[in-house]
Amino acid sequence: MFLETVEPRAPKPPDPSQLYAALDLGTNSCRMLIAQPKGSQFHVVDSFSKSVQLGAGLEASGCLSRASMGRTVQALRVCRKKLQKHNVQRMRLIATEACRRAQNSRDFIRMVKREAGLSLEIIKPEEEARLAVISCAPLVSTRTEQLLVVDIGGGSTELVWIDLSNVPRIANAEPVSACACCGLDLGAAGGRDPERPVFGCQRRFRAVRPDELFF
Repeated sequence: MFLETVEPRAPKPPDPSQLYAALDLGTNSCRMLIAQPKGSQFHVVDSFSKSVQLGAGLEASGCLSRASMGRTVQALRVCRKKLQKHNVQRMRLIATEACRRAQNSRDFIRMVKREAGLSLEIIKPEEEARLAVISCAPLVSTRTEQLLVVDIGGGSTELVWIDLSNVPRIANAEPVSACACCGLDLGAAGGRDPERPVFGCQRRFRAVRPDELFF
């Protein structure tokens, strides 16, 4: 007697309208996640990570080199194929310190658009710090009163000190609902004073929906 084998049913592909993509192009690495919201978490559908060393030689020349831009464009082409494969419509594609500092960053952004078909957004240190805080929000205990978020990148470091001591405790609310935020971009080189605050302000953070991060 032979037992009939039953092949497991292939998982149903996610609805493209429910997918979000986030791409982070830093000084050393290019990373991307494609994910689908599942309750208060995200289910990762696809990902990409590669060391492109975009900022190689930037300190000496002040510009992105041809070699580093070429490596990065190749990586971004892979990202574009993944975005097309999953038909992702909602995405945020950001570039950080290397593109902020490079004299030829605008030329590089146009090159990426032309050769990889992606539109990169160069964000400010304040926005980079804000996104770091939001990403840590689910990990913060409701009993936390003081919090220090340190985002160490290849070309910059953002520090965000959060005072939650006066935040009202609301049932079923995200712990990071409002905070006093002060960030430092340590920069290290490029003529910056590591002790000089790039921004220091009162800024409110709250629980956010996924679409608020992308649009």
